[in-house]
This record gives sequence, C-alpha cells and structure tokens, in this order.
Amino acid sequence: MSQATAPTRAPGVVDMTHRQILEALSGLLLGMFVAILSSTVVSNALPRIITELRGGQSAYTWVVTSALLATTATTPIWGKLADLVSKKTLVQLSLVIYVLGSVLAGAAQGTGELIACRVLQGIGAGGLTALAQVIMATMIAPRERGRYSGYLGAVMAVGTIGGPLIGGVIVDTSWLGWRWCFYVGVPFAIAALVVLQKTLRLPVVKRKAQIDWWGATLITAAVSVLLVWVSLAGNQFAWASGQSVVMVLGALVLAALAIRVETRAAEPMIPPRLFRNRTIVLAVVASIAVGVGMFGASVFLGQYFQISRGQSPTMSGLMTLPMILGLLVSSTLSGRIITRTGRWKRFLVLGTALLTAGFALMGTLRADTSFTLLSVYMALIGIGLGMTMQNLVLAVQNTVDPRELGAASSVVAFFRSLGGAIGVSALGAVLAHKVKDYTAAGLSQLGIPASSSGSGGSLPDVHTLPGPIRLVVESAYGHGAGDIFLAAAPFALIALIAVIFIKEVPLRQHNSAPTTGDVEREPAVEAAA
Repeated sequence: MSQATAPTRAPGVVDMTHRQILEALSGLLLGMFVAILSSTVVSNALPRIITELRGGQSAYTWVVTSALLATTATTPIWGKLADLVSKKTLVQLSLVIYVLGSVLAGAAQGTGELIACRVLQGIGAGGLTALAQVIMATMIAPRERGRYSGYLGAVMAVGTIGGPLIGGVIVDTSWLGWRWCFYVGVPFAIAALVVLQKTLRLPVVKRKAQIDWWGATLITAAVSVLLVWVSLAGNQFAWASGQSVVMVLGALVLAALAIRVETRAAEPMIPPRLFRNRTIVLAVVASIAVGVGMFGASVFLGQYFQISRGQSPTMSGLMTLPMILGLLVSSTLSGRIITRTGRWKRFLVLGTALLTAGFALMGTLRADTSFTLLSVYMALIGIGLGMTMQNLVLAVQNTVDPRELGAASSVVAFFRSLGGAIGVSALGAVLAHKVKDYTAAGLSQLGIPASSSGSGGSLPDVHTLPGPIRLVVESAYGHGAGDIFLAAAPFALIALIAVIFIKEVPLRQHNSAPTTGDVEREPAVEAAA
C-alpha cells in the first residue's frame, strides 16, 4: 500500500507507509501477545500448579482473577497517560513491568506469593492491552484500521485460546515444568522491547500532564472490592449475607466518589463526557459480555477437559483448536472486508448472535458429550469472538476526537477486562458450588460419604480415584461446566441487543478529528519519541 496522505491531519496522529506500519506493528503484536498470554497460558497448567502448591478451587480462580483484576484496574490509567505523555515510553515501561512480574511468578513457592506476582504481571499486561490499540489508532486511519485490527484480533485469538495449549505442552514436558508457563512470555516481551525501540516513531503531543490520581485510586478500589465480592460470595459466605451487603455498598460508595472526582478533574482517567456518546455506551455493554466469553471459555474449558474427560494438559489445549481456528479466521476475514467496505455493524450483530448460540449450546455440556458436537459449539464461540472483539474498539475509535483515542480505547478494553474478571470470578464460584452439590448427590447414591471424593475443596486428580468415585467426579465437573456456560449465555444476548442499537457510521478515510464544532486547537507536536 502506498503512503496515504490525509487531507487534514489531527495533531498527535501520524501518516506511515504500509511497510512502516507493519514494522512497528510487529512489536505491538508481540507485546499484545504476551499480555493475553499472561492470562491464558496458565489455564491448562492450573490443575497441576494448584495441586503442587497445595491450593484449592479458590486459589485456582484467584491465580487467574488477580491478573485480570490488575489488568482491568490499570487499563484506564494507561489509556489516559497515553493522551498525556509519550506512548512509546509507556509501552516499554509496560513490558518491563510484565517481565519483572513473570520472572517472580515463575519462582513463587506458594499460592499467595504466586497471586501477588500475578498482580504485577497484570499491571504490565494492562498497559500493553490499552496501548497497543491506542498506538495502532495513532498510526492508521479508521478505514484502513479494519485490516490491521484483523491482525491484532488474530494475535489475540492465538494468545487467548492458544495460551492453554502452550501451557499444556509446557506442563507435559518433563524438562520444563509449570514454572515455564510464566517464563515463556519473557523472550517475547524482550523481543517486543527491541523491535519497538527500533521501529516505533510517534509524535509526542505536548499537553500539561494533570494526572487524576484520586480518580485512578477510587476506580481501582471500587473495581477491586467488586471483584473480591464476586469471587468470595457463594464460597466463603452466602450471596445474601451481611458480608455481601457491606462489600456491595462499599463498591457503590467508592464508585460514586470516583464519579464525583472524575466530573471535576481537569484530566479525568475516564472522561464522563465519553458516556454521552451512544456508541461508546452500547460498546461498553457489549464489551462486558465479550470479556466473559473470551476469558471464561478459555479458563474453564481446560479444567473441563482435564478433570471431566481425563485428558492431559497438552491434549486439553489441542481440543480447543476449533475455537482457535474459528476466532483466527473470522477476525482476519472480517477485518479485511471492513477495510474494503467501511461497514462494520453486520459483523458485530452476527458475531454476538453466534456467541449467544455457542454459549447456549455449551450449556448442554456433560462429561460424555460428543467431541464432534463440542467442536461445533466451540467454533461458534470462536467465530463470534473474532467478529466482535476488535470491531467494538474500531467502532468507538471512529467516533471520537483523536485527542481522546487513549481514553476511549481504554474504556472498551477496561470493561472487556472487567467482564472477564467478573466472569472468571463469578463463574468460578458457580462451578465450585455446582461441583460440590453434584458430587455430594452422586456419592450419596452410592452410599459413600462426600469426603471420600478426595477433593475436600481442592482439585482432584481423577486418575488416582477409585472407579465409581471417579465417574461421579467426572460427571460433576462436566455438568458444572455446562451450567456456567449456560449462565454466560444471557450476557451474550445482552451484547447482541446492545450492538443492534449501535448506529453505524462508515469508517473515516483519514485520521482527522470528527467535526464536532467544539474541538480545541491541539498544542504543537514535538519530535518523534
């Protein structure tokens, strides 16, 4: 593609040739890959990790949730900083934090230590998640962005669904071991640092950096309390209990304070004015549901294949290939078609419809479900996610002033991560409760005390259980997995309804600001970072 010159160029955006974009994009894609990988590579390895570190279902869920929580809470902070300071410096800082967290996580000696290190990993991943999309929007005009968003979506597909496969292979390779699930992303992160240093040349918009730290703190606190409640309710205490009331009220009070601070801040972390934009509001609703599907499917499918079907970690990863391929193909093809036509809404509608159907069908999941049927269901989910994930961001970026690309893009990523974190926490709590009930019911029919299952709140190794008890445990996890996918289906339906009401605006041909009548003149642009 020849170098395109925009008729009018908004400050802070840059025109690049196709080759220059691909060179810089390679570093961004590596960074995005390690960000997604940090959340998913442990999925198939978790049963082995938690068993060796002597943890239970709660620790299983929190190893995933802690990283998602940190990613979610810091995404809007990184996005806002991208509107104020050098994007290149920020993405490199994110990579350094990620590497530090990964190395420490790989050396963890207990579940508590591992969870703490996962928080550090999540902070770095939050920066990579937000900044990759912001930098891409800075380099590429909206109309051309569809093609490159397809590449980003494909990388997200490999990281999201392929991560469990990579983790499974690592765990099953005797000379590596589960600790390499955390080390494996380090070489990619270092490579991304080197590539970005050499290829990424962005203008730095000179703006007074009035960072809203109070808003950032309150948003982080509100999200943290909410996720802790969702994770613990149903296990440590009842959903309808005094503890639940206190935590929910605490989250609401913190959220109200955050809104108050954000409405008065000169540079709010999440500008309230963004939510006057109908497209952003509806995209946020849809993003929450997509987050539930993207993370929930990958996290709990690995547990289903290993415990309910007795597969190895490697085999569990291979069995998710229908989802990987569906996501990969649909993301790439939809991106190319959008670039050619400038139309994106049809893919959002079709994608969320397929996601709803996939979740509903997965609700029939049992330990003995035909793998042929299961492959079809997983493919539907993968195709739906591929059409939806990046196109929601694209729709939002097409409607905002380039000065607010960072904040607007991070809002979508924030709520997608929030949906993922809430989804993993809530679905994990539901799974633990359902498995406990199904196991107790199955054992009572055999006249065996529930404690004989060998789980006692920890994840069982089905290969060591006596035949009759093993069948009960496998059936319990299979039925429980079906229940959590069925619980996710209404969220996908809400996403479908939301995208139907999004007004389609054809993608702009250049990176100039939309005509709003109240856009202020942007300060001068300094030399490239």
